[in-house]
Amino acid sequence: MKSRYNLTSNEKTLLISLEKLKKATPGELAQNAGMKIETAMQAAFLLEENGLARVDESIIETYELTSEGQKYASEGLPERKVIDAISEPIPMQELKQRFSPDVAGIATGWLRRKGWANIENGVVVPTGNAGKGEDEHVLEKFEGRARTIEELGTDTGIVAELLKRKLVTKKEDKHRSVSITPEGLEVAASGIVIEEEVAQITSEMLKSGQWKDMKFRPYNIHTQPRAIYGAKSHPYQRLIDQMRRIFLDMGFTEIKGEVVQSSFWNFDSLFQPQDHPAREMQDTFHLSSTSELPAEYKDNVCTMHEYGGDTDSTGWGGTWSEEVACKNVLRTHTTALTIKYLADNPNPPVKAFSIDRAYRRETIDPTHTPEFEQLEGVVMDKDMSFANLLGCLKEFYHRMGFEDVRFRPGYFPYTEPSVEPEVYVEGLGWVELGGAGVFRKEVTQPLGIKYPVLAWGLGVSRLAMLKLGLKDLRLLYQSDIDWLRKSEICQL
Repeated sequence: MKSRYNLTSNEKTLLISLEKLKKATPGELAQNAGMKIETAMQAAFLLEENGLARVDESIIETYELTSEGQKYASEGLPERKVIDAISEPIPMQELKQRFSPDVAGIATGWLRRKGWANIENGVVVPTGNAGKGEDEHVLEKFEGRARTIEELGTDTGIVAELLKRKLVTKKEDKHRSVSITPEGLEVAASGIVIEEEVAQITSEMLKSGQWKDMKFRPYNIHTQPRAIYGAKSHPYQRLIDQMRRIFLDMGFTEIKGEVVQSSFWNFDSLFQPQDHPAREMQDTFHLSSTSELPAEYKDNVCTMHEYGGDTDSTGWGGTWSEEVACKNVLRTHTTALTIKYLADNPNPPVKAFSIDRAYRRETIDPTHTPEFEQLEGVVMDKDMSFANLLGCLKEFYHRMGFEDVRFRPGYFPYTEPSVEPEVYVEGLGWVELGGAGVFRKEVTQPLGIKYPVLAWGLGVSRLAMLKLGLKDLRLLYQSDIDWLRKSEICQL
């Protein structure tokens, strides 16, 4: 055997087995060599490093029917049931009576997509073109067991459609095979002597001198050791804690509040009109429950909305509805907490902030999620000015590590003047990170607040994306253990 190979006894044993088998699965190889599969694969990888063996990996995708898919495979798809049951136009209402509303709803969508029927003025009209579809043929081919795409004999588009309908699930299995290389055959043919090897020397060996006649297992000092990752908090939580620490160090009080808020505190107290688009279903999660309105504020808020109360404001006009204000929502911003805190603490000075979650009906994409964190803050005191607001925000962003900060004029229903703070990020340019302003008198007066209130609502997740170098907001909420382990605690 060539001297340049210093093989362990396990490697030698495995090489002898490979010489016989030429190519084998981990299980076959382990059985032939009389080892555990884990031990055999460890030796195989070491042989591969020396070019004596090759380990090949492949991913085999198989598909299985879900419980719903099994039902449709035996009974037929909803659209097939419906089209086979009607021979002439039928009103949609009658169709829902003959079938369950769920079946009718699913079926009509697919009837139109497949061109089997049209919907005209609420009537389902068969087209007479309802031949057996490829998806139906594929469902029959499963025959109660997992299949590969080749066994199904169809293209990936049909399977993707069945996956989308949740009629099948995909499973990925990793398969390995180990084969001997020509150089491995040469080494095996040269003769391999398997000797007992010692992995660790003991005190008895040293005392007796026995170690002199023993063969020790070789160690490769150039092999990279396994990485060790210390415990640390989640990168996103670490940034949130950093933001919290900054405001606490600046003398602010942290406040908390309920996720469920009445429309009164979430919208009305902030002088948002009751027909404002933000209250519509596409932006807000509306709940079926209601809350009692605060008796000491509701009349003042009502008059402010309707005609401006005792101020020179004209209000929004119309009739303010207590019924609308009572309805509960998942808070769309944490401003609902700070305005309630101000109402409960109308005497200056007040410096308060919250870092908490808000909820909006957003379509999930790389920059939007239905749940997100917001950093809310207020300062209320005598002689507070717009310049104080800009200075406070600039100080916060400087402490977060952004050197260049600027403010762009903005509009919000409850602040005037209003700005949108921006920070400069190399490679991205100026990035907007929230909104801020001075509460309007229409907000403060009905609640008995007599002094200027500086307020802001900053996007926490967007700031985190910039600090962590992410392009997809969803990564902040995914349990990617590799990313969590390798995320930097600090940058030098």
